[in-house]
Amino acid sequence: MDRLRRLVDSERAADLLLWVVIALPVLLSGDVPLWLRIAGVPLLGVAVVLSRRLPVAAPAVPVAMSLVASVELFTNSFTLAMVALAFLMGRRTDGVRGALVLFCTASVAGLVPVAVLGVTLWDWFTLLATVLFALVLPWLLGRNRRQYAELVRTGWELAERLESEQTLIADRTRLRERSRIAGDMHDSLGHELSLIALRAAALQVSPGLGEHERAAAGELRQAAATATQQLREIIGVLRMDGEGAPVLPAGDTVEALVARAAASGMAVELVREGSGGPLPPMADRAVHRVVQEALTNATKHAPGAPVTVTLVWQAETVEITVTNETPPPAPLPGPGPDPGPSPSGYGLVGLDERVRLAGGILRAGPSAGGYEVSARLPLAPGAEPTPPSENVSRRELALARLKVRRGTLAAIWVPITAVAVLGVLMFGFNLYTSYRSVLDTDVYDRLRTGASESDIEPQLPDYELDDNRPPDGAPAAPQDSDNCRFYRTGPHTFTPAYRLCFTDGRLSHKDMVEIAP
Repeated sequence: MDRLRRLVDSERAADLLLWVVIALPVLLSGDVPLWLRIAGVPLLGVAVVLSRRLPVAAPAVPVAMSLVASVELFTNSFTLAMVALAFLMGRRTDGVRGALVLFCTASVAGLVPVAVLGVTLWDWFTLLATVLFALVLPWLLGRNRRQYAELVRTGWELAERLESEQTLIADRTRLRERSRIAGDMHDSLGHELSLIALRAAALQVSPGLGEHERAAAGELRQAAATATQQLREIIGVLRMDGEGAPVLPAGDTVEALVARAAASGMAVELVREGSGGPLPPMADRAVHRVVQEALTNATKHAPGAPVTVTLVWQAETVEITVTNETPPPAPLPGPGPDPGPSPSGYGLVGLDERVRLAGGILRAGPSAGGYEVSARLPLAPGAEPTPPSENVSRRELALARLKVRRGTLAAIWVPITAVAVLGVLMFGFNLYTSYRSVLDTDVYDRLRTGASESDIEPQLPDYELDDNRPPDGAPAAPQDSDNCRFYRTGPHTFTPAYRLCFTDGRLSHKDMVEIAP
């Protein structure tokens, strides 16, 4: 039952449902050729699979099939697939370069029929509108959704870190109280040690070893034992709750830590760039803690993901970076291998303090689908601690909010701007064609029926009245004509219009007709 529930909630079930939804219009609609419908269903399945690993390539599949079916790109069969996969592209990718390449490629590809097949620019304008509303707008909405999800995730991270900071405050309070207790015990221990000194002095000046001296020696032994016991109690009081004795040697290295993680089953690799001498003690322990904490977090939050530990030596600093990739999907995820203990238990908050006291800077956050923790530390011994940085979570939350606001504004102004630009282009082209579709009266009067179409062609305007096809509301063509052309009588006049009809390649009719509104 649990396996069935996992299967229903799995990515495969979601992909299968998406495939069914976007394939239904292909099966039900008849606006594309049969062979394209037969090939389109499995190709859309491939696009759904690609949307996980290559989100930018997924919408290109229905775009290519739509271009094959229509130079205007808009089809009832593939438009839903373009909308859905473009939304997922924005939802699953952070960059914009790949999406812009796709949009520009689709737009430029629409110019090929204009140049090769003689299709008018009006079809290309329709293609641009389809790119805008079926690709760009869903992509913007997907980006906005992803940024909102990042905002929610960052908010929860901020809450967790604030809770961790509250825990740290409580721990500091307990430590201060323990310090007071240790001070009291120190006074008591000093008193006992002073008694030992007195007994030792009495034993030293004693002229012989009688019963008195032996009693003094016994008292000395007892005082020493008491002091030793109190010293043991002080060590126990100062140790943190639940913290055992150190397990790893004090001189443990990053290489040994990575080797233990690899031996336990983690896919981890150590990369060294440059070389340098031994690090200062504070920097050396900080580097060790960065690697230890990052590997521990990787096993907890990204089990099975490859991890790369990079140690870069520079002139005055050393930089350690731990990056884990996106964990592979697993139907039954289990706990990953544990590279080692995490002594502090404070996570990134305590780690930032450790790096700061060593004079370095810590950075942590998502990176290319995974997570990255890096620290830069000075090589000079005795480096001054860096000033406390601003709250990382609050900065990330503010950045996430800014991204959401920008994404929302982009989802509003980009379509509006694109529609305005497209409208200006269409208006300009319409104005241009209105002047270029006017048939001069003198030319019309010189045309004689029976003349060949090839002889008349050079005298005619470049464009016809309505996109090289009979306009709506035009009278029916003569029965014996093959085709009729319509031209304007003036640049701003739609009716009446000149009509030239041809039969077997020769002008058979010429007249002025009214175009019904």
